[in-house]
Amino acid sequence: MTLRLTPEDEQALALLAEAEGVSKQEATVRAIHEAASRRVHRDKVTAMSAAARDRYANLLDRLGQ
Repeated sequence: MTLRLTPEDEQALALLAEAEGVSKQEATVRAIHEAASRRVHRDKVTAMSAAARDRYANLLDRLGQ
């Protein structure tokens, strides 16, 4: 796989890798894993929130009065 970066992105990646003390390749992999983890977590929280709002809709309506 080839990753094409702008000069600004290349510099940001180099800074990230240096700060973490890893290669640019490892910094890229870590960033991908972190982003995926955040996305999955956000989706779970969104689903759980919707389920809770549905489950407690009557209670929430009564509390709002």
